[in-house]
Amino acid sequence: MSPTNVIHKFSAEAGSKCQLESELRTVLQQRIMVLDGGMGTMIQQHQLEEEDFRGDELKEHPLPLKGNNDLLSITQPDIIYKIHKEYLNAGADIIETNTFSSTSIAQADYGLEHMAYRLNRMSAELARRAVDDFTKQTGSKRYVAGAVGPTNKTLSVSPSVERPDFRNVSKMITFS
Repeated sequence: MSPTNVIHKFSAEAGSKCQLESELRTVLQQRIMVLDGGMGTMIQQHQLEEEDFRGDELKEHPLPLKGNNDLLSITQPDIIYKIHKEYLNAGADIIETNTFSSTSIAQADYGLEHMAYRLNRMSAELARRAVDDFTKQTGSKRYVAGAVGPTNKTLSVSPSVERPDFRNVSKMITFS
């Protein structure tokens, strides 16, 4: 891509973001917008088992995966899509992606740190599809927000009393 094309692409993306910000500010001046509720709570209602979290792709994965709710965007996308639609039908204006723990740090507990990008991508695509389908069905525009929860590792306090300078996380998270 030539430098000129990159600048035009960046300008178009920036313009789109400014337009969205303006649109949201306008709506918020007119009314309160509703954010969806807890994804984990909704997932728990499905009483999923280990096999449900694994799907076909991760049948042979060496570590337990039950409880890795973000993984369901890949292994059980219909459930995640359905939950998004339930929130939209209940009146949510904004739904969050199923990415609370989709960081390489959090996914390391499951041996799936290499899947962090894919988890984020699939979760965003599911949420976007749910919002687009809802808008087509109702004519009411809805929005998607990315969700990032806290990591499962402390970054500011040493986990070792004997070594106050020690941190159990030494890599930086980057977004591209």
